[in-house]
Parts: sequence; C-alpha cells; structure tokens
Amino acid sequence: MENTKPVEIKDRFSSPCVPEKAVVKYIRQDTEDTFTLYIEPENTPFYFKPGQFNMLYVYGVGEVPISICGDPARTDTIAHTVKNVGRTTAALCNLKPGDELGFRGPYGTYWPASEIPGTDILFVAGGIGLPPLRPAIYQVMAERKKFGKVSLLYGARNPKELLYTDELEEWRELMDFESEVTVDEAHDGWPGHVGVVTELISEIGFRSRQPAAMICGPKIMIKFTVQELLSRNVPASSIFVSLERNMKCGVGLCGRCQMGPIFICKDGPVFRYDRIRKWFELEEA
Repeated sequence: MENTKPVEIKDRFSSPCVPEKAVVKYIRQDTEDTFTLYIEPENTPFYFKPGQFNMLYVYGVGEVPISICGDPARTDTIAHTVKNVGRTTAALCNLKPGDELGFRGPYGTYWPASEIPGTDILFVAGGIGLPPLRPAIYQVMAERKKFGKVSLLYGARNPKELLYTDELEEWRELMDFESEVTVDEAHDGWPGHVGVVTELISEIGFRSRQPAAMICGPKIMIKFTVQELLSRNVPASSIFVSLERNMKCGVGLCGRCQMGPIFICKDGPVFRYDRIRKWFELEEA
C-alpha cells in the first residue's frame, strides 16, 4: 500500500497563503469546550479527501490548522470540529451563524481507505482524534461492500468528552460495523468499558490476512496502539497515523511540525507508519 501524495490546491488559490472567504452556516456544541463549525465557502463546490485539513482564519485574531470532519460526498458545506484550547480556537468557537471567516485548503495527505478494497479496516481514535477519522468512516460506510470487516475503537477521558454521541450509537447498531467505546474515568452511571482504548484491540478479530489500521489521537495513545497492532502481526506498512496535532502554519514555513527530515503539514498529516517509524519512536529531548 502506497501512501498518497498531497492533493494539489492550485485550482483554488493564486497563492497558498491567501485565504478564501466562508460564512458560518451553523454551530453545534459537542462538549463543554468542543464545537463543530459548518461553513459555506464563497466558491463551491469544495472537494477534499478524508484526513486532509484546512487553515481557519478569524479576522484580526489568527489562524489554526483544523482537520475537515464532514462527509467528503458533500461539496456545499465544510465541517470542522474545534476544541477551545487557545486564543484563536476560542474565537472560532465564539463565531455565530452569518459570521465570515477565512480558510485555506484543503491541505495534506489522506487516509487511503478507498485504495485498499477487500481488506479489514480498523479505526482507532482517542479524544479529539475522532474528527479527522470521521470522513474516512463515512467513505468506507458509503462503499461498505468493497471492504472486509470494519471496526472503530474510540476512547475519551470521561463520558462528557465523547464526541458525536448520536452517531456513535447509530454506528453501534449497524450489523456490519463493529464499534466499541471506552473512557478512562467512569461517572454518571456509565455502562460501557472503562480503560484505555488499546485494551479493546485484543477483542477485535481480523478476517483478512493483512488488515489496515488508521489511528489518530495523542502521541502516547498512537505509540501504544501501534505496539499492540505490531504484536498482532499487523505489518507497519498497513498502519496509518495522523500527526495533525503538531501542525501550525500549514505550509512548512514555521518549522514547528518538523520531525526528522519531514514537515508534517507538507508531507502529512497522514503517514504510513513504516515510513516515519524511525523518527516517531525517537524520545523527545
């Protein structure tokens, strides 16, 4: 399986640093500090591949890279799930329907689900790592007959931080989609699993000889998930990870996302694990 190259964006921009205009259509509050913004770009249709991201710009405040989390089949609106963790994300969360903002993109490599038909696919998400995987889940479910067993393992700190709870329930009820949710800390009568998401991997059975795994979440969660998958003989070349949390400028200028010889925003954010294993496993100084 070959990791794909970033999609060209020349058709949409005269310069990659000049934002387009978009209007906020509506906002959904997902958790106490996390919102999903649905925006309508000035120029439609808008196409993207699952795993890609946009740079969202709040006028007079700044911009941040945010993964696109909506259905890739929709070309009229763009969805981004945003966690309020700083000045710019707070400004994004305070936008109202009708407000304008700027955006650049789509940028980056993508989840290669559409390129590996016939295999089992395992999605593993931790916390805010579910939004970048969500478009790939939509894509796979829209073409469900092309794939083998499809599973989602999702973990959060506690039940109040779970995203897309209505959708999670819908997915759990599907006969051809295995979905398991866990939390680190249980309260409010939580009836589900308690523990880290890697504990659920042992409960997943693969049908195909070479399943593919797609992982997004905190670095420590990715590390132990990969270790567990490798111990179950899932080859490193069939494991894909998103490192989008490390990005800043989106075009490789600031250097914040450099990892060894690569820039995550330009060469990722989705990587085939065997290609970055050397750099990912290095201990941070």
